[in-house]
Amino acid sequence: MRSSVKLALSFFLSSTMLISATALSKTAGTAALPASVQMQSSVEGVTEYRLENGLRVLLAPDEAKPSVTVNMTYLVGSRHENYGQTGMAHLLEHMLFRGTPTLRNALAEFSRRGLSANGTTSNDRTNYYASFAADPEQLAWYLRWQADTMVNALILREDLDAEMTVVRNEMEQGENSPFRILMQQMQAAAYQWHSYGRSVIGARSDVENVDIEQLRAFYRKYYQPDNAVLIVSGKFDPESVLKVIDDAFSPIPRPDRQLPREYTVEPVQDGERGVTVRRQGGTPIVASFFHGLSAADPDSAAFELGIAALGDTPSGRLYKALVEPGLASSAFGFASSQRYPGYALFGAQLEAGMDIDKARKTLNETLEKLASEPLQEADLERMRSKWLTGWQQGTSDPAALASMLSEAAAAGDWRLLFLQRDRVETVTLDDVQRVLAARLVQSNRTEGTYLPTPEPLRAPAAPTTDLQALLDGYQGKENAGAAAAFDASPENIDASTQRGVIELDHGAIRTALLTKPTRGNRVEASLLVRFGDADSLKGKSGVAAATAALLDHGTASLSRQEIQDRFTALQADVGFSGSAGSVSVQISTLRQHLPETLALVADILRNPSLDAAELERYKRRALTSLSNAKSEPSALARQALARHDNPWPADDPRYTPTFEESMKRIEALSADDLKAFHKEFYGAGNMLFSAVGDMDPEAVTQALRTGFQSWQAAPSYTRLSNPYRTVKPVHLRIDTPGKANAFYMARLPVKLQDTDADYPALILANYLLGGSATSRLWNRVRVQDGLSYDVRSSLSVSAHEPSGSLSVQAIHAPDTSERLQKVIAQELDTALKEGFSDEEIQAGVQALLNYRKLARAQDGALAGTWMHLMDLDRTFAWSAEMDKRIAALTKADVDRVLRAYLKPDDMASALASDQAKQ
Repeated sequence: MRSSVKLALSFFLSSTMLISATALSKTAGTAALPASVQMQSSVEGVTEYRLENGLRVLLAPDEAKPSVTVNMTYLVGSRHENYGQTGMAHLLEHMLFRGTPTLRNALAEFSRRGLSANGTTSNDRTNYYASFAADPEQLAWYLRWQADTMVNALILREDLDAEMTVVRNEMEQGENSPFRILMQQMQAAAYQWHSYGRSVIGARSDVENVDIEQLRAFYRKYYQPDNAVLIVSGKFDPESVLKVIDDAFSPIPRPDRQLPREYTVEPVQDGERGVTVRRQGGTPIVASFFHGLSAADPDSAAFELGIAALGDTPSGRLYKALVEPGLASSAFGFASSQRYPGYALFGAQLEAGMDIDKARKTLNETLEKLASEPLQEADLERMRSKWLTGWQQGTSDPAALASMLSEAAAAGDWRLLFLQRDRVETVTLDDVQRVLAARLVQSNRTEGTYLPTPEPLRAPAAPTTDLQALLDGYQGKENAGAAAAFDASPENIDASTQRGVIELDHGAIRTALLTKPTRGNRVEASLLVRFGDADSLKGKSGVAAATAALLDHGTASLSRQEIQDRFTALQADVGFSGSAGSVSVQISTLRQHLPETLALVADILRNPSLDAAELERYKRRALTSLSNAKSEPSALARQALARHDNPWPADDPRYTPTFEESMKRIEALSADDLKAFHKEFYGAGNMLFSAVGDMDPEAVTQALRTGFQSWQAAPSYTRLSNPYRTVKPVHLRIDTPGKANAFYMARLPVKLQDTDADYPALILANYLLGGSATSRLWNRVRVQDGLSYDVRSSLSVSAHEPSGSLSVQAIHAPDTSERLQKVIAQELDTALKEGFSDEEIQAGVQALLNYRKLARAQDGALAGTWMHLMDLDRTFAWSAEMDKRIAALTKADVDRVLRAYLKPDDMASALASDQAKQ
């Protein structure tokens, strides 16, 4: 019993076993057929019949040789196995020889009768075959055994246990072969999704722990007449054999089950991969694996002949480049064409002491030279002659013919055996060169190296933990961190918050401290420092961002690592960010550590080292990020729309630069620039601080006062305004070659402030249009039409001035861009014409109120909201009033406001996609 890995075989044979054709003798095509048997087709002496239960029968009679071969091929192999079932097809092959109720030991009976019998398993099929001297009685007995084992195999637990030693031995035999182990791991690396990447023999853990009921279910699903091809070749009487087959197999009913549809497609490999295997014994091997073609592909003949020409001995390119100059002891190349796209494998065996790197480099360079040094006509004719000769020899022998028909059937249709011969006869050198040039490319290559290692260092196998035993009786620690309930209503939040002002030597800090019980005594805090205005910040956007990014990378007294270690010891998660005009700090820590954390934050803000080496590392990261963004569809579309809506000069802090401009700004930064910016702008003056959670307000206030008391004065702060402006409608198209995803975005400026009467209604309109997983756009674009994983609309409205925007965006496949835009336009038009239903309004109002209530229950969100409210001199009474306004909304309110502000014809849009796929 063998798991067929086809090391030097394509499905017809290749490389060292290349094949060619002969005529075949008479069939039962003109004889009277049993009633339940129908003739299907006949090609060159091979005739297909079909039984009513779906069994396909191939008869290939040949009077010239007094032998018969029967091959029962089931169209199930390792590719049909699911998770945890690897090796099941091969294991089942073994189990069928263990017997049925009428014959318990098939192999012993075969031996007694003088049958040369076995079974093999591949990715695509499992077959059982026997060759024996021509004898009608022997043939009839074996056919009836095949019918018996198709549906009556016992598959007993005790037989499985007994057979396991045999299977392990076969598995270990393969594990002893450096070549097979290397090839197995290369296939696993090359095939990311398709089951061709799994070894036919399976994972040891799956095989040794196989569930007997799953094995029986696998048998019942696939070992059925409609999934089998019965092949008889050699010396026999077709009419008599068909009668026996009808009598033996027709009583087996066609199964009711439907075989699972196969739909996994291995994506095109998009970059070279590599595998290294280190084991004891053997000699070095270098190899290169390329994804190839399916057996049915019209170019498969050209592919196989080209691969054979490269790997031939002694005429092949690899032999001449590696073996003749002494870089390797042998070289090879072969193709495997299967039911689905297979592969080509090239390699070289080295002697101990040979230069592995040089051999690998020479192997790949030889293959890559095909474009500049194409194959010659003599190379093709040599391989064509070998292939056809081998084909003729194979089809002249009943046993070989049965095997070849089995492989062709597993590849899709037995007639491919003859079609491939026709293709080989007519393939041209141009065909071969074209196919090789397309497939033997670097991005389609997976390299493999076997390195003999006397004592390979292995990580220990991870043990399996008995969770039940581990956790039996486990109680955990005393629940000292449980927190009391807190009323998160706007009224109670206001009542529980201490608002204050900490006067400093050169400014003040406005504070909002909400002390409340929290689990684990945690506290969330935010600190904001603001400075400068549009004029003083001109030309400083890049240096402002870099300065903020490097704040916690070192101070005058602490290194970057020491800062991280201090925060870790304080159980504090602290993040710094900033832009032109502000720097913010987000803090999460424990009650007892908040004062000391604030002291460290103050030191970082006041005394950063802004080291030149750290700046260079920042520049590399930033440049890499921008370089990636230059080909990212969403980043390109967003930037295109932002620049289309950009009225500011290049030195204005509100200006949207191109990616190239941003990169130039970063490249030009120096440590002196950052230090000068920090010295000029960082300081006390306009500061906000909020904290929500378990804290000592007096200790927090004192830590802030101490930390920033003597800090220099910052330049006077004036907010950077962003007034409403009309934007010319435009549709921008950005090409993103090679990107599998596309991004669409449309944006509309709206003249609205959050104090306007229409604001609550527009919030709800946006929510119903595309702001939720129950919205119009979501239900139509994602759920109904399946065009986008993420489609949404967004509303942004200023609290400072009547200025905002309404936008729609969707990621999608490039070939659906046109349809996506039409569907979005239809939904916007429908919403404007028909409005929303009363049910949508009621559900939307309740959902929005629930989301707002949820936000008030999140400490981090509360701290951020207090920062926003303090900036506007508001309290949570504003939030309570907004809740009331939302709750009072009606269908008429929402429909009117949507029609007043949503103007699809006025939207500017951008589509970033691979235009070749449009």
